[in-house]
Amino acid sequence: MRDLDKALADITAIRSQMAREAQFLGYGPVTLAATGVLAVLAAIAQALWLPDPAASPAAYLALWLATAAICAGLIAIETVTRSRRLHSGMAETMIWAAVEQFMPAAAAGALVAGVLLQFAPESLWMLPGLWQIVFALGVFASSRVLPRAVFAVGVWYLVTGLACLAYAQDASAFSPWAMALPYGVGQLMLALLVQRHAV
Repeated sequence: MRDLDKALADITAIRSQMAREAQFLGYGPVTLAATGVLAVLAAIAQALWLPDPAASPAAYLALWLATAAICAGLIAIETVTRSRRLHSGMAETMIWAAVEQFMPAAAAGALVAGVLLQFAPESLWMLPGLWQIVFALGVFASSRVLPRAVFAVGVWYLVTGLACLAYAQDASAFSPWAMALPYGVGQLMLALLVQRHAV
């Protein structure tokens, strides 16, 4: 019985290792592009209904966190259905491997927002840049199982995040385009790269 348990544990470990090293095909290019479009729509909504976001940081956070949650939900739904179709028996393992790579960055982005809002509201102007830098780290972590060119998308988010911190300070940091331009372009770039390497 111990030999059987050891064999099953070895098989699980091998499957997990294969999932971490195989190219992940669960992200759909249309959905990734749609998240870029949603970022632009959120920026338009902000421009129309939140003309002074520096005076309403909670509303600003609610808008962009809701946009991020909707995008994550869309990606999650397609990732599960697409992975089951393309990765068949390895789908669950590969999905969890992909989630494990990006989840620390997503959690860090949400926690940074909460901490700044609660304890350092005067520093909230840094959020767009910090979110982009954290997102870049998530892309870098995920690029191991995605097409190699995806690394360039991580560089894009890193550069735009640093640019936001350097040049968009105080109230101008809350410009809707400080979020829409980086995420709109970045997600479209990601969609094109995933499409190019799709099966």
